[in-house]
Amino acid sequence: MTAGARVSISHRARRALAPYPYQAATILLLVMLMLVPIITVVRYSLQDNVIMNKHPAFVGLQNYITVFADPTFGISVGNTLYFTVLSVVFHLLVGMCFALLLNSRTVNPVVRSLLRVFYIMPWVFTATIIAIIWRLLLDPVGIVNFVSRALGVVGGNVEWFSSSRTAIHALTFVNIWAGYPFYMVSLLAGLQGIPNDLYEAATIDGANEPQKFWHITVPQLSPIILSIAMLDFIWTMQVFPLVWMTTGGGPIHATEVLGTYTYKLAFSTFKFSLASASAVIILILSMSVAFFYVRHQKARG
Repeated sequence: MTAGARVSISHRARRALAPYPYQAATILLLVMLMLVPIITVVRYSLQDNVIMNKHPAFVGLQNYITVFADPTFGISVGNTLYFTVLSVVFHLLVGMCFALLLNSRTVNPVVRSLLRVFYIMPWVFTATIIAIIWRLLLDPVGIVNFVSRALGVVGGNVEWFSSSRTAIHALTFVNIWAGYPFYMVSLLAGLQGIPNDLYEAATIDGANEPQKFWHITVPQLSPIILSIAMLDFIWTMQVFPLVWMTTGGGPIHATEVLGTYTYKLAFSTFKFSLASASAVIILILSMSVAFFYVRHQKARG
């Protein structure tokens, strides 16, 4: 190799490494706050009861086998999928309806402004406030039961969060109410970015409103829809505060999700190794969806 070639390679290497000293603090912080805890939890999941045992032994995949064999784990997976899939679907439907309404020129501009403030309100509440509000509203003597009885929908006081028949449905409804503004805002921004020329050309060609929606609006919004749906799936699958502060996973595991199942393993029964195995399973499921999200973002780029 000639001296000129060595100088050229050295120069390219210096240019490639130049940004990393500036990013060192951020990289170090990410390693400390993310990579180290993940490695620690994975290591715990491969040992017998850590923390409670001074000298834990390596047990391989035994903790994972125990978790998969636990009937409560199966219930929590089913509840998580039900809760997540319904939440994502109805977040999209409700968010799309409100975004179309707020983007409509037939609605008075003042009314649109007021509706934007009203519709986005669930997004400004924390999970604690949302849990308190809906526990009061869905109380057996709360306003929801009062109105339902007055309209003849129910014959008596329904214990929405305390009944194993209604708890998961009530919890899913609350999560849908709390999460649709994210879709509404994202889709509204997408709607306002669609060129009006497309709709004018479709009108000239004789297209009606449903045809414009399915052949112009939906294809134009599909990248946004796919991105926010995958993000929402990851976030909702890991939900914990809302479930814990409304039902605590009960009654009788009726609303047990993976987050509450893992928490109870660690801090109710002190089975930290099993809790670590459950946490790793949640991580793998989340990373699977995140992998497709990253691929989709790269494809868009």
